[in-house]
Amino acid sequence: MLYAQIHLTLPPWIHDAVDGERLYVDDIAKVELAIALSARNVDAGSGGPFGAAVFDGHGRLLGVGVNRVVPQTCSVAHAEMMAYMTAQARTQRARLNESGDRIVFATSAQPCCMCYGATFWAGIDELLIGARAEDVMALTEFDEGPLPADWRGELERRGIAVRQDILRDAACDVLRRYASGGGANY
Repeated sequence: MLYAQIHLTLPPWIHDAVDGERLYVDDIAKVELAIALSARNVDAGSGGPFGAAVFDGHGRLLGVGVNRVVPQTCSVAHAEMMAYMTAQARTQRARLNESGDRIVFATSAQPCCMCYGATFWAGIDELLIGARAEDVMALTEFDEGPLPADWRGELERRGIAVRQDILRDAACDVLRRYASGGGANY
């Protein structure tokens, strides 16, 4: 039988881990949330060591995501993709910034090649990054895929401001914990 429906879910703990009413007023608070989600995902054994969150220009949380590739048997269930999808479902906009509101995206680690591409079309104005792609590949067995040599410049030419190395050490600590726990199991 051909499946005609796709259903992806975040882990049940997500509701307890996220304060949907809080304002995340600065870059540190936004990336802290993404890293906290990645750590909780590792601790709960509910997916890989990646977390992400989408905010409006006022710091209101629009959506979150954690890596769910293995539990959902879906190669696109990366934290970034899940966060984009939850924010799009909430706002009912495929391009999140189409209403003119500035959209900020925080991720525990630099987007892989797939999530990098999705960032163009999701309607993101600012990208905040914890760990770098080279950190991910050095500390885990993940392959982040091919990115343009000037990946940051490509985003900025499309109007997406990029700030990286925000709480990089904390983000790398989660990657290390994942790898030391035999992360390939989830």
